[in-house]
Amino acid sequence: MSLGLLFCHGWGFDGTVWDALAGELAEFAQVRDDAGYFGVLAQPAPPCPYIAVTHSFGAMRLLDTPPPGLIGLVAIAGFDRFTATDGFPGSPRRVVDRMISALAQEPPIVLTDFHSRLGSRAPVGAPNAKRLEADLVTMRDGDLRARAAAIAVPILSLQAAHDPLLSLGVRETVFAAAPGVMRRTHPDAGHLLPVEEPVWCAEAIRAFAGTLV
Repeated sequence: MSLGLLFCHGWGFDGTVWDALAGELAEFAQVRDDAGYFGVLAQPAPPCPYIAVTHSFGAMRLLDTPPPGLIGLVAIAGFDRFTATDGFPGSPRRVVDRMISALAQEPPIVLTDFHSRLGSRAPVGAPNAKRLEADLVTMRDGDLRARAAAIAVPILSLQAAHDPLLSLGVRETVFAAAPGVMRRTHPDAGHLLPVEEPVWCAEAIRAFAGTLV
């Protein structure tokens, strides 16, 4: 069985975050979505059957409405819930509230601060404040833990030990309701695993794909 890949980026990024990792996985047919934060919204039909490879908030975007043909999910620094609630040690809601409030006034400053924290730069292009704000609200209020449990495909969670956005408690708790979730943690990298460690990610994805064929 020939598998394809659908790449889904996280909040404040665009499809270019996948350049290095996609190059390491050239043997797979690939498409990349784009949330339209800095350009045109793109939701290409994935090659079927396919594995969704997501980064950060991209996991929640994918889980919300996965295209047909999904047989596996790779969540790189990803999560099915972001903010804290009973039994889930996520980020405080007030952190996202401040970002939403500031975004309405100065989108470039919010994006610069966000990317500076991660060690990255905002993509080129004028930010679409409405799309960015809408997805921040989803990140603050959304809870896709039940969806992750019911999606009925294997999930591989790739995390990094020095992620400034996701605490150890969050990294160990995401996708906890999903049956048989597989976990791997890079001992040195941060939130930008696809950029910092594309070879490591590619090897993990390739091995994961091997369990699905």
